[in-house]
Amino acid sequence: MFERIIVPIDGSPCSLNALEKAVELQKLCGLDCVLKIICVYRHQGAREASVSMVRPSTPDVIDKALSQHAREVVQDAKNRAFEMGGRNVTAHVMQGPTARTIMRFASEHQGDLIVMGGRGYGDLEALLLGSVSHKVTSLAHCPVMIVR
Repeated sequence: MFERIIVPIDGSPCSLNALEKAVELQKLCGLDCVLKIICVYRHQGAREASVSMVRPSTPDVIDKALSQHAREVVQDAKNRAFEMGGRNVTAHVMQGPTARTIMRFASEHQGDLIVMGGRGYGDLEALLLGSVSHKVTSLAHCPVMIVR
């Protein structure tokens, strides 16, 4: 059925629900199915950082703080996947525009399914321009499952 399931995660309840669904699908797909969890963070200017969930004490370490937060989110997701019975799980952190970075990752890793939450912790851009899940579905080269 599926060999490589990509799971973008940001730690939000919807993304954790997507992780749970992805693990269920992985179990159905057999031993060869790989679950690839990705957390994407964006470089943020001072204005974007002011509305971010991660607020470092000094502005020059914003990217460092976001990178660290992304590593914690993805490691927690990997641990949860194993607790739910997932196997062959990898965790990845990338920096860039969220939807396009997810799509580049899925293409580079030959993902044949993307399972993601319908509502994440998005940013100001998501409120103005549309959700990441909407963008991913419009850019995807493979099936995308949106989980609430």
